[in-house]
Amino acid sequence: MKSFPHEYAVTAVGSPDGDLELRTDRSPALHSAPSAEFDGPGDRWSPETLLVAAVADCFALTFRGVARALELPWISLSCEVSGTLDRVERVTQFTRFRIRVHLIVLAGTSEGLARRALEKAEHGCLIANSLKATRELETIVEAVRVPQSA
Repeated sequence: MKSFPHEYAVTAVGSPDGDLELRTDRSPALHSAPSAEFDGPGDRWSPETLLVAAVADCFALTFRGVARALELPWISLSCEVSGTLDRVERVTQFTRFRIRVHLIVLAGTSEGLARRALEKAEHGCLIANSLKATRELETIVEAVRVPQSA
């Protein structure tokens, strides 16, 4: 990892109508529009869905690093995040993120170690830590046996 501070730059380009294009160096452009809740088409990434996606993406990537550091073997992870947007003292803001994680590990893997890794990932997610909304973490750890090949 490079030393801190890190800088990230994104440019939003648009006109009075239609999608915005979000650009950054070395990544494909994304198209954005208001969500259906804000009278947009509802079939594009919006600032709201991008923020919720950032929480999910950061959790999953943080988990990878934590699992590697703890030497936790795992097969797959699914992280579903829902964000609640509300009005608080006449200001619109995200008030809660519900993070539901399903982790699949090999049979015989310590469930305690797996849960510890999930909790460390939740506490270490820099995106969620940068937001003032509350977070709820729900986890399922499923152990599976790998079938032996014939």
